[in-house]
Amino acid sequence: MMNYQLPQDKAMLLSVINTKLRDQYPDLDALCDDLGADKEKIIQSLGSIGYEYNSELNRFC
Repeated sequence: MMNYQLPQDKAMLLSVINTKLRDQYPDLDALCDDLGADKEKIIQSLGSIGYEYNSELNRFC
């Protein structure tokens, strides 16, 4: 598990998460496990700006 600091800005968070999902991780669970991130906090934060995780596309859209 890495000690990775995710951005607080929601637009930046969206960009970072989707880029990492596209380039490095097979799903959101793997990303959260590896980075030590709180999955529900990410889902809530990005949900507050109108994005939902789509497991089939492996991205927030």
